[in-house]
Amino acid sequence: MDFLSAGSLPWLKDSQQRMRAAFEAGRLPHSLLLLSAPGLGAERLANWITALALCESRGARPCDVCASCRLLRSDTHPDVHVVRLEEDAQQIKVDQVRELIDALALKSYRGGYKVGVIEGAEALNANAANAFLKTLEEPSPRTMLIMIARPNHRLPATIASRCLRLNLRPPAMEAAIEWLRANSSASAPLEAALSLAGGAPLLAQQLDAEGLSAIDADMRQSIAELSEGSVDITLLSERWVRSNPGVRITWLENWITQRVHAALGTTASRQTAEPVRLPAALLKPKIRALFELLDAAREVRRLASTGMNQQLALEALLVGGRLALAK
Repeated sequence: MDFLSAGSLPWLKDSQQRMRAAFEAGRLPHSLLLLSAPGLGAERLANWITALALCESRGARPCDVCASCRLLRSDTHPDVHVVRLEEDAQQIKVDQVRELIDALALKSYRGGYKVGVIEGAEALNANAANAFLKTLEEPSPRTMLIMIARPNHRLPATIASRCLRLNLRPPAMEAAIEWLRANSSASAPLEAALSLAGGAPLLAQQLDAEGLSAIDADMRQSIAELSEGSVDITLLSERWVRSNPGVRITWLENWITQRVHAALGTTASRQTAEPVRLPAALLKPKIRALFELLDAAREVRRLASTGMNQQLALEALLVGGRLALAK
């Protein structure tokens, strides 16, 4: 488990300080919900909080040298239990959750905290989510549950309302570029990668900045063909699935958001997750169609982590896109 690298991400500093203060005051939450878009390091923060709770040092925590920290680094700590989507699964299953609940109910092996982490918590199926309720309502002593979800998650209110929330937000553009210059070898403009990544530095770091211009050109051509009705949607979705589908969906979200802002006469934003809402009655049909397409694109991106059939989802999105762009 990598728990020290969170300290190299400056935009996580406030969240770390908040959790450290809670720990020192003896008020670590029983349940914590980390809300984060991809590429902001939510998993690293969850690892750091886990280490903060389990470290056995009497000094600064996490120390990285005590027995507990060494077990964490080797992924063999008996008091840590991580749940995520299984390979080829579309949902986190109730059996996975029950195993986690049973593990957290046991006495700590090392006499300290027990920590459970759920990555991609929006993928919990209904039965799995319901299985959590008693654990959240009656948590065991010195037990901490950390859930990671996207800001537009659809976790039941009965679960989300029982968690302390930490909202992770992208750093300012200047700070993000400074971090990327120090931590990236890309020679292409970093602004382009950041824009496509919605301002998330870690996601921008992963993008092949050299190929952004090619993706941009191909996407603009795809949009033109969609609006003209001159492209086979099945073939287009196949091409998107084979070549950076996540990047393409983010590009589409950015493109739609810019069109909506332009139609409303407001300043465009690089943050696709930023709400752009007006009552439907006030929207012209063209703008309403763009909003519907934007919602559909966000839904495809949200469901991408659930193991859905990407091509079928993209085909449905592109059919809606053709209708929206033709209006």
